[in-house]
Amino acid sequence: MKKDLFAYVGSYTTPERHGQGNGINVYRVDPRSGALRHIQHLGGLENPSFLALNAAGTRLYSVHGDRSEATSYTIDPATGHIAVLNRQSTGGYNPIHLALDATGRFLVVANYGTDSLAALPIRRDGSLGPYPTLTMVTAPLGPHRIEQKNVRPHHNPLDPQGRFFYLPCKGSDCVIAYRLDRRRGVLVETSRVTARPSSAPRHIDFHPRKALAYVINELDSTVTAYRHDRATSALTPFQTVPSTPPDFTGYSTGAEIWVDRAGRNVYVSNRGHDSIGVFGIDQAKGTLTPRQWVPTKGGVARFFAFDPAQRFIYVANQGGSSIIAYKVGRNGLLAPTRLRTKVGSPACIVFSR
Repeated sequence: MKKDLFAYVGSYTTPERHGQGNGINVYRVDPRSGALRHIQHLGGLENPSFLALNAAGTRLYSVHGDRSEATSYTIDPATGHIAVLNRQSTGGYNPIHLALDATGRFLVVANYGTDSLAALPIRRDGSLGPYPTLTMVTAPLGPHRIEQKNVRPHHNPLDPQGRFFYLPCKGSDCVIAYRLDRRRGVLVETSRVTARPSSAPRHIDFHPRKALAYVINELDSTVTAYRHDRATSALTPFQTVPSTPPDFTGYSTGAEIWVDRAGRNVYVSNRGHDSIGVFGIDQAKGTLTPRQWVPTKGGVARFFAFDPAQRFIYVANQGGSSIIAYKVGRNGLLAPTRLRTKVGSPACIVFSR
């Protein structure tokens, strides 16, 4: 029997973030048409801004922007509905991203406001235990007087091999790699690479087959391509391209980045230009060439995601309080649809597995 597909949408809720959201909203997804049908609203949550699912799709986790905690949720496999399981401190201010380790026994969280990482043990029932100790993130700060006042770790995904967590640091113009010492529950630095001054590395994604990684840089709206040494974790840059079109002269910042599972295209979101950019990957060199920009049809496209089949891209317009969808063609280019869902200040979308 085929399982229903559900989408979980986090949001910003507080006045400080101009939040129009009301917690986490759950949708049943029509895999053919891409349509979202609302089935649950879970309120009483402040800024559940980034979400993660465990490998079995039985537990959901969130961090809470501008707060100091993470929350675990149960998922009813029949209905897709969620309920709070427990909350746990992240040991720092403004946890901004979270990712499970390869064993599913730890949830790693980046504290953007206080430059630290926490590894929260995951108990047998999926609830979160207290972190044993914090890993402080230290690096020289970049020159931007407003946006680089601290290291500002922004993203901490696990690489596809399940060996290293990668930490783009917006405030210090670098990307740092860590391995998780599971015995001690701490993260140990294994490598770091410096980016252009004031580029502000924000998010990273990896090629599904080749030893390549791609980083969206927030402040200078560029994408950097890296060689990826899977054994040592080291990244070596070999190309940087603008994330916006050459004829765009306004102000914009880069936000999200995804590599498709075919390894043919990189997708990025631009806030200001309000677009999704599509870049083709040279299969021999790994270099990027721009192919397309499409409008996000709403402001502040903080996040976007593929559905599991990668037939659609869903764009979370934080400023426009909407989710819009594009159909992904066989060649990777995006075609408009009529799909538009109103939801307050969406910040993240994850799909059940």
